Amino acid sequence: MNNKDSADKALYSSRIIDNYIKLINKQYSFINVEELLNYAGMESYQVEDEGHWFSQNQINKFQEKLSELTNNKSIAREAGAYAASPDALGAMRRYILGLIGPQNAYELVGKYASKFTKSATFSSKRISSNKVEIIVKPNKDVTERPFQCENRLGFFDAISTAFNYSLPEIKHPECIFEEGSVCRYSITWQKSLSANIMRFRNYISIFFFILAIVVALNFSKFILVAYILLCLTIISFMNWFANKFEVEELKKAVENLSRSSEDLIEQVNINYENSLMINEIGQALSKENDLDGVLSQVLSVLEGRLDYDRGLILLANKEKTRLISRSGFGYSLDDLSKFMMSSGFHLDKKNSKGVFINCFNQQKPFLINNIDEIKDELSERSLQFASVMGVKSFICCPIIFEKESLGVLAVDNIMTKRPLVESDINILMGIAPQVAVSIHNIKLVEGRLKQFQSILQTLVASTEARDPITAGHSEKVTEYAVGICQQLQLPVDYTDMIRVSASLHDYGKIGVDDSILKKPGRLNDEEYEHIKTHALKTQKILQQVNFEGVYKEVPEIAASHHEKLDGTGYPKGLTGDEIPFGGKIIAVADVFEALTSRRHYRDPMPGNEALDYLVNNIDIHFEKSCVEAFITYYNSNISQIPYIPKGNFIMVNNG
Repeated sequence: MNNKDSADKALYSSRIIDNYIKLINKQYSFINVEELLNYAGMESYQVEDEGHWFSQNQINKFQEKLSELTNNKSIAREAGAYAASPDALGAMRRYILGLIGPQNAYELVGKYASKFTKSATFSSKRISSNKVEIIVKPNKDVTERPFQCENRLGFFDAISTAFNYSLPEIKHPECIFEEGSVCRYSITWQKSLSANIMRFRNYISIFFFILAIVVALNFSKFILVAYILLCLTIISFMNWFANKFEVEELKKAVENLSRSSEDLIEQVNINYENSLMINEIGQALSKENDLDGVLSQVLSVLEGRLDYDRGLILLANKEKTRLISRSGFGYSLDDLSKFMMSSGFHLDKKNSKGVFINCFNQQKPFLINNIDEIKDELSERSLQFASVMGVKSFICCPIIFEKESLGVLAVDNIMTKRPLVESDINILMGIAPQVAVSIHNIKLVEGRLKQFQSILQTLVASTEARDPITAGHSEKVTEYAVGICQQLQLPVDYTDMIRVSASLHDYGKIGVDDSILKKPGRLNDEEYEHIKTHALKTQKILQQVNFEGVYKEVPEIAASHHEKLDGTGYPKGLTGDEIPFGGKIIAVADVFEALTSRRHYRDPMPGNEALDYLVNNIDIHFEKSCVEAFITYYNSNISQIPYIPKGNFIMVNNG
């Protein structure tokens, strides 16, 4: 790793800078914090986010500018020590106080230092009950600055004072900035008041014991007893006094530990909920096979799991000229139709500089907590959008698949006051790749489907082109068959399989002689037997196609549309339930279309007469439910005059 890369590596927790900011606000209120952060390449929301980390370059610039503004060369140590003040109320104080006692805090500083800095390794060892040695060794690819050593000294001060102890004595015999290989610190702190009282009690007890011997040798027993009682009283009082302070000290430590535990439990719960959310999104996406369903599922989970007021997904059009809203929550229908469902945002204009556009083009997330701060950087359309939508603070994350931008995922708050922070970006950036993969997969499926449909249309056209008289037959049969499926409320995938089967039901006619296929009069028996072979030819040809899933039924169903319930049909003479249900559907559609269309040897039959034929042959040639469904479809979609069956025929409601 080169020096530039290492200097830009995220090494320092935002808690460190947050501690500086609190100190500045309290002691140096004349400093413009926003300008200071801008100079260092930092954002205020990053400082507020406990999960954010800054680079060595950013820390260096921040310290450089702050020293200049305050004219205080000891500002780094002052900031480190400030961590122990009640005003700090930060993660440092919570972790330290949760360790119950400075000796534990100093001994475990190596473990907990990693929560605030990744620039160096910390190790410590106990020298005595109130003395430790801490060694700090910077990582090889990190170049620290002297102010960071000063900041550590202030931090070590803070550990002792955090427990209401006085400042410790810190010796620094070896320093990396004075040709040392490490920074070595020897830290000694005063013992607690209870420990000092106990130590004094031990000393005075020894003194009382020696004096008791003297009294016993030189005075009466009465005086000795009185002396012993006095000594016991004094020692008992000292024990009570020491225990009182010890209990108070332990009580404070337990309270600090409790607060720390509650904070940690809360963070664990947040992490758990986020894990559940991402898992929930993954499961939801795996069940969706269309784009609108995917986008709807993602936003539904975001709305239910996270406390954002609104969410929006924008996708680029095929030409990558527009960024158009596809789905959202929290927006009124008027908002969606007025602004986002129309032309969207331009991707093909050089002067387009909205945040959505930058997010898409630069492939990086943006967090804006005050849109007024960036209004000069926005295009007129983006400002108009923000004004109409009432946008104040928002996050937008790019949706990227294999380095290609597909769209933008955005959330914002207009009702709630919770500030958006970088941890929100992290969550959304964890979701965006799943969305990108799903969008890519759906586009692949849609592309294959379009390819399949174009092949299907070509196959159908190749058969119908042979005879202008019957052209359009397969298209009409398909329309009627799908109508029957819809009336029967059959599953979408099964209905689509019927659509494919109906489109190809006569494909075997490609192997029938033109002289027979286009004969102007009725066929003789031999010719009729020849044309009947088209059903098996359809099946054999379609079996060579690699149909998958529910579409595996296509060859058999397409070939069975001439089968009849009484077994008088062809090609196999199947009866009743032996006939695939899909074949029964296409049979009704095929016969109706054939009867109502002109043929070489007859004129078309009126629709009512063709339906009479279907009704009269229910349970003989045709399945009753299929005929009923077609009549319902016919009355709703084909004829303005409803068909009413004659006789005792009773229609069943097909939905």
